[in-house]
Amino acid sequence: MKQLLPTLPPSMILLLLLLVLQLSSTITNAAQVARSIQIMNESGRRVEVHWVHPDTGEMVLQSTPDILHGANFALNSFAGHMFEVRELAAKKTGVCAGEDETCRVDHFTVNKNQDQVVFIREGIEVEHTDSKTIANKSASKLLDDCKSTAKRQLSKTNGPNNAATILEELTTCVQNGIAKEIELANEEVAFQAEIRKKMADSWENYTCADEGVNATEPKSDDTTWRGRKVAVMIDRPASKIHTIENFLTPGECQAVNDAAAPRLHDATVADGSGGSELSESRKAKQAGIKVHWKKEADGDLIARLSRRVYDYVNHVLPFDIKENGQEDLMSIQYFGRGPDDEAPDRYMPHCDGDCTGLDFKPGNRMATIVMYCNMPEVGGATNFRNSGVHVKPKQYSATFFSYIDPETMKMDSGFTEHSGCPVVEGEKKIVTQWVRLGVDDANPWNSFNTLGIKYSDAENQ
Repeated sequence: MKQLLPTLPPSMILLLLLLVLQLSSTITNAAQVARSIQIMNESGRRVEVHWVHPDTGEMVLQSTPDILHGANFALNSFAGHMFEVRELAAKKTGVCAGEDETCRVDHFTVNKNQDQVVFIREGIEVEHTDSKTIANKSASKLLDDCKSTAKRQLSKTNGPNNAATILEELTTCVQNGIAKEIELANEEVAFQAEIRKKMADSWENYTCADEGVNATEPKSDDTTWRGRKVAVMIDRPASKIHTIENFLTPGECQAVNDAAAPRLHDATVADGSGGSELSESRKAKQAGIKVHWKKEADGDLIARLSRRVYDYVNHVLPFDIKENGQEDLMSIQYFGRGPDDEAPDRYMPHCDGDCTGLDFKPGNRMATIVMYCNMPEVGGATNFRNSGVHVKPKQYSATFFSYIDPETMKMDSGFTEHSGCPVVEGEKKIVTQWVRLGVDDANPWNSFNTLGIKYSDAENQ
């Protein structure tokens, strides 16, 4: 005999329904997947990005300031959130480039995959890539190669039906198997990167706070360059970190300090809109030092030092960098005011160039040399937290790091992010050269804003 379920009163049924709805809402919220998205504007127009409210359709502006052509914009959101990309009217004409001068729009929705990059193409058309689409592209290339090989082999055998069947099985195998493996590999890389960056925050604070922490042991220190000992700390395709002993001389340091003295001012950082601004993340004094190349043949100390910089860059990288159009040398000075100083001179973690792992933009920075003229009694080390490299520089040494892969022309993905630990006692005086690729006399460094976009191009958007 079947057991009958008890009849519940309507009030109890209503209560159960409310509990189910609450549980469903809790599960939904817990299942929200946070994702970071890189937005690359390659449309030739200025655009802005709005979040679309899922219930009301209200547009909430996310990009301030506007995203210029050639710029990238980082966005943190959740899977399932939809965004609208909207063209902005040109500054000169006041109109958009769509049909009947309308402003064009397109949309994208954040998914659960890793490594999401949104490309805004010509015509304001959005191309949304992620770890899964990249894996599928890799699998498609492999599939084409496998098909070609299989066709050559099967053409030598009899039985066209059998050949077609084998080819179809090969196609299915590669598509389902290899694509999945590549996707899993990409997810593992993203997972490891997330862990590495979380650990880096703690590592940064620990190494800067403990003066007794030793410098990181190099991967190799058995090489020399022009009689100077070179230690290789990191040697990755898009991320190289070297230290070079006795890179500059006391006389060269004195020449730089003398040139900088009348021009020292508060150091600035990029403001995110193409300009510069003062920031608590960087407390120091700086002065640009013009290199008088016409005096190089006469033994000018600053020109001699600058030539050595480019020679070392060309020793490591295959770009044959010239001095034409490059940035001035920069003298940067930090001053210690004792252990009780609540806001010591320092430079918080940052990248000198683009460190998103995306394509290199011509005219932008791709390598740096930091030269140490004077080191403080306490503090002032250089940290590469994502690489686990802690440099305690010696006087007159240099740290070189590059952040571009010469083969793929992809940028570093954060391994050369670095900081200057607080200066507690004494003075730290360094000379820095930021090295660009794609500049010359006709297109000098100062024709680009701090977003890496030419001022002339930005004005016309």
